[in-house]
Amino acid sequence: MFHLRLMVRAQLRDAQWAKIESVLESHRGAGRRGSNDRSFVEAVLWWRRTGVPWRDLPSEFGPWKTVFNRFDRWSKRGKWKQLFEALRTDPDDEWHSLDSTINRAHQHAAGGKGGRRLKESVVRVEA
Repeated sequence: MFHLRLMVRAQLRDAQWAKIESVLESHRGAGRRGSNDRSFVEAVLWWRRTGVPWRDLPSEFGPWKTVFNRFDRWSKRGKWKQLFEALRTDPDDEWHSLDSTINRAHQHAAGGKGGRRLKESVVRVEA
């Protein structure tokens, strides 16, 4: 089981990470590997979930600038898109309606005639 140090709650279950890890391995290119892919992905999920600035990233994830630079590189190389495309075959609808909103109308808003009523200006009538 993967654990972050101290207070940060992990977002990914082991089964979810296994899928992500297999996608990352299949798309691995040349160059040096990151020190801890899971911690990095958890950091990005935490950042998106909380909406805080990168500088406020908890120290459990490592230096914020390192995490940001890696996120930026992955974004420019299309790695996030590859990851999402590969994982969308098995959607997890837990957060399906995260951004849904209900706008209720007032009880007297139903059934009335709508639109603006134009009134003639007193100045126009006299002219």
